[in-house]
Amino acid sequence: MDMADFEPGSLPDLLPLYYRRVFPFGLYGRWLRYGDVSKNYFQRREFSFTLRDDIYVRYQSFNTPLELEKEIQKMCPYKIDIGAVYSHKPIQHNMVHLGAFQAQEKELVFDIDMTDYDDVRRCCSSAEICPKCWTLMTIAIRIIDRALVEDFGIKHRLWVYSGRRGVHCWVCDESVRKWSSSLRSAAVEYLSLVKGGEETIKKVTLPDNIHPFISESLNVVKRYFREYALVEQDILGSKESYEKVLALVPENILSREFTKKHDSVKRWELLTKALERHGKMAHTESEIMLQYCFPRLDMNVSKGINHLLKSPFSVHPKTGRISVPIDLKKLDEFDPFAVPTISRLCHELDTVSNDEGDAKENDGEPENSRRSRDYKKTSLAPYVKVFEQFLEEMEKSHKKERLKASGKEPQVRNVALPPKAAALAFSLPPP
Repeated sequence: MDMADFEPGSLPDLLPLYYRRVFPFGLYGRWLRYGDVSKNYFQRREFSFTLRDDIYVRYQSFNTPLELEKEIQKMCPYKIDIGAVYSHKPIQHNMVHLGAFQAQEKELVFDIDMTDYDDVRRCCSSAEICPKCWTLMTIAIRIIDRALVEDFGIKHRLWVYSGRRGVHCWVCDESVRKWSSSLRSAAVEYLSLVKGGEETIKKVTLPDNIHPFISESLNVVKRYFREYALVEQDILGSKESYEKVLALVPENILSREFTKKHDSVKRWELLTKALERHGKMAHTESEIMLQYCFPRLDMNVSKGINHLLKSPFSVHPKTGRISVPIDLKKLDEFDPFAVPTISRLCHELDTVSNDEGDAKENDGEPENSRRSRDYKKTSLAPYVKVFEQFLEEMEKSHKKERLKASGKEPQVRNVALPPKAAALAFSLPPP
């Protein structure tokens, strides 16, 4: 067996080594402290641990990142979740008067799960993924990230692979962390287009006047649609699959020539030409493309300030893969199957130790120095680098903002939607 293969039963043996020598606690603490923006900011952050046998421990909080590090190394959680920054230290929540313990801040987060696309992907279902359907996650990141930057004016986004079948986004701008639940709901509503459950056949209906956000999203979808939907997913290949597509067309407009063609690309060409001849169906082609490719967000994850989300660098207990940051500059190259497992990382550490005699080399060195070098010796290193670059850019931006504000009257922070996004959101016609 390949030493990098993961067996879920091996987690109790692997987690102590991972948390002691690989997990990037230094950078992790820097992130969640946010430069100590307000009093006891880190101390008021909730962490939750999922322990062996699904024991779930909520409302954990720590005075310092080092205290958090020691507790994680002691408890060896199977999963780490990050929650909100509360009015009081979460570990003291039972000592606070009822109603006084309130979630005050948290990153705006997005959760995109491949299972929500089961009605439009043919290659896999449920928790399964493959390179063919992973393109849906690439499209989702491109569409959402463009809107966050260009429509909302957001700067600091951390995109993270969940470790199994989806992606998460952490929006870390200071003003956005203060958004109310209603603002978060408005943002995710703005970014949502596919409506309806399993019983709904047509889930995308476009108005006569296409909103700029939808136009921009279509431009992204069009870059991937032919290769993804027609070639890899072959959505018009079988009778069962093409009938699902044709159910989105208001009336029968196809000639017998359609069934004589034997691949999705040629059938799609016939369908689009037929739609062009029927002027009343001007948006049908776009509606089909969007229904099959547009991001599907979990609104509940995004709108709740106190909602927990899996931490970056947590280990997925079923796949063993690490929840790693995604480099947006190399988005099309990201391969979830190449993401290191905890087994692989521990094996790499063993190999390095044997080859280089690390035991002698590390004698007398501080623990932080050893750990810093340890993750750099593994295949996790490039993903940690992405995280470090994200932090450096955010810290540089915060420093610039503080220098700009120094010596001036204190300004009321804008905690509403950025003007452009607010204007667009109110102008977006209902679906």
